[in-house]
Amino acid sequence: MKCPCFSVAVLAALFLFSFAGPHLYTVSPYELRPDALLLPPSADHWLGTDRLGRDLLARLMHGGEVSLLIGVGSALTASLLGLMIGITAGYFRGSVDRAFVVIVDLFLTFPTFFLLLALVSYVEASVWVLIFVISVTGWMTMARMIRAESFSIGQKPFIKILRIAHVPTPKIVFKYFAPLLAPIFFVSFTFGVGGAILSESALSFLGLGISPPQMSWGSLISEGKEVMEIAWWISFFPGLMIFLVTFSLMQISDWLQSRTNQKEVLG
Repeated sequence: MKCPCFSVAVLAALFLFSFAGPHLYTVSPYELRPDALLLPPSADHWLGTDRLGRDLLARLMHGGEVSLLIGVGSALTASLLGLMIGITAGYFRGSVDRAFVVIVDLFLTFPTFFLLLALVSYVEASVWVLIFVISVTGWMTMARMIRAESFSIGQKPFIKILRIAHVPTPKIVFKYFAPLLAPIFFVSFTFGVGGAILSESALSFLGLGISPPQMSWGSLISEGKEVMEIAWWISFFPGLMIFLVTFSLMQISDWLQSRTNQKEVLG
């Protein structure tokens, strides 16, 4: 599979759009303009305005900051949590591994999104709360993959020699396990970013996500659902942003996975 250069470029452009854009496009995303309600895209408002006359381009940039922060923060936290728990279960085995299986099965008993809804319904949503909640409900897949691979790595002769030589466990884990598990970590992370953005968008669409005056791409879609027939641009552009991020991350994940599989075959 060819290098996903286009997907990387799109992803970089979206990050620049969201984090550098507000410093270049200084229109306020909060300013109410009664004389500019539901205006379509034009030279004055490049992406149109919403029901309160607020500039959609400015809101899209600020909403992107929140969505991408939640996506990257949640995926990184969940991936690191899954990495640590998975390595621990795969390396020590025995009672540690049995406890891991029980905990993962307990989490998987409940559908992930309904567990997410249950947690969010008891706390007021904010960026950091959503990062925590999405991370708590998203580490299991990563941990199971890392555990399975850790079992395989633990059977390699050089690992057994290191154990016999009483090499400290942290040194074995960080120097020998971590590099071999890095491809799985990065694949899981890229998938996790897209999944976290979609989860946040779904929660915001249901009214359980980011609360005003904060905004995210998901909350912008939710704001436009009632006027979609007469003002398509309000929901279309944030939906397009979510699609571009998710699609680009999927392409990058597929490329990373294919590279990992090629190395395993050659090895």
